[in-house]
Amino acid sequence: MTADHARFATRAVHAARTRDSAAARATPIYLTAGFEFDDFDHAADHFGTGAGFGYTRTGNPTVRAVERQIAALESGADALLVASGQAAVVTALLTVAGAGDHIVSSTHIYEGSRGLFLDNLSRLGIETTFVDDIADPDAWRAAIRPNTRALFAESIANARNDILDIAVVSAVADESAIPLIVDNTLATPFLVRPLEHGAAIVVHSASKFLAGHGSVLGGVIVDDGRFDPAVAGHNAPHLVLPGRNGEPSVAARHGGNARIAYARESVAPRFGASPSPLNAFLIGQGVETLGLRVERQSRNAQAVAEWLSQHPDVERVDYAGLPTHPDHATAARYLQGGFGSIFTVTLRGGLPAARDFVESVGVFIHMTHIGDVRSLVLHPGTTSHSHRTEDERLALGVHPGTLRLSIGIEDIDDLIADLSRVLETVREVVA
Repeated sequence: MTADHARFATRAVHAARTRDSAAARATPIYLTAGFEFDDFDHAADHFGTGAGFGYTRTGNPTVRAVERQIAALESGADALLVASGQAAVVTALLTVAGAGDHIVSSTHIYEGSRGLFLDNLSRLGIETTFVDDIADPDAWRAAIRPNTRALFAESIANARNDILDIAVVSAVADESAIPLIVDNTLATPFLVRPLEHGAAIVVHSASKFLAGHGSVLGGVIVDDGRFDPAVAGHNAPHLVLPGRNGEPSVAARHGGNARIAYARESVAPRFGASPSPLNAFLIGQGVETLGLRVERQSRNAQAVAEWLSQHPDVERVDYAGLPTHPDHATAARYLQGGFGSIFTVTLRGGLPAARDFVESVGVFIHMTHIGDVRSLVLHPGTTSHSHRTEDERLALGVHPGTLRLSIGIEDIDDLIADLSRVLETVREVVA
């Protein structure tokens, strides 16, 4: 059995495996800017075909090993590792869209992605329409225009746990021969693999669960390898038309992998989104234990969410693992092995209670990050969602007393003890 045909945990450990001259079992770190050419013709062939490695900005053996590893976990044809999650989102979108084009996005997305759409891509002539009711296929369908080049959403939305019905939305995308791009950062391929449900492209902030330890930045794009020029070529002329000087088109050279090949050749390296080989190594090391961590984090999160939902000082808990969550049934259909570990809790004491909470935690850490082995807390209203209007925040479930929790791998009794102590302090302060 090869690693590509093995089950998830086995693929996580073995999919990056390489055979080099030293037979190193751990992925070697090629911490070099460039690579020597054997001779004159070797250099010419590399620049002509892209084969092999010449310069780390365009390819590196360490990076390539981790790309294979993550592609295998997401059931993808190929992957491209970049410098951050933001780099992954912008690279994926610039691979399919350009000036004069249009994107349809879920409203329920990371604020960095939303700012990218509204402030940066708009300056490049790429317009975005946002869909509020992501469960309604007709809402997605109505937003699509003749120049729409992609649909974009998150599998589990940050931070209210809105769950995307991937198969339904991907079917809408297929009607117009455009790709559905899913940010799978919060779910990870351990819980759901969007490509298996019809999505065309998956992106991750590899800084989060994939790396797992809050030590490096990285992002990744995974493609399904099913680009069909005959069906989708009219929406992607840059992939099907001949290149400069009559060179064969990207689709002619790479077939179904045309999108990811274009991202690798023409977007990521030219915009300088290349990752450090050292960061790639650390991401690959984290991916090997992804299933173990996410399973434990999801189990801890379920226990914490259930405990908080019964606490008298808690107004509401928005966690898809609770039957009270409006998307619980959808989550149960898609997520396997747990419901994730990031969710929001709203305290009855409002902003004063939230302030005292973040300043009183001991085991939990107050910082802007998610997917860490450590449990984290942040107040979205004054941080990640501070640029939203008050009405927009309320529509997204972000109230003055709302906190975002990212549950780690600590002992569950210690997490609940910390929360119990903090909420007791909060009650005294608010009272």
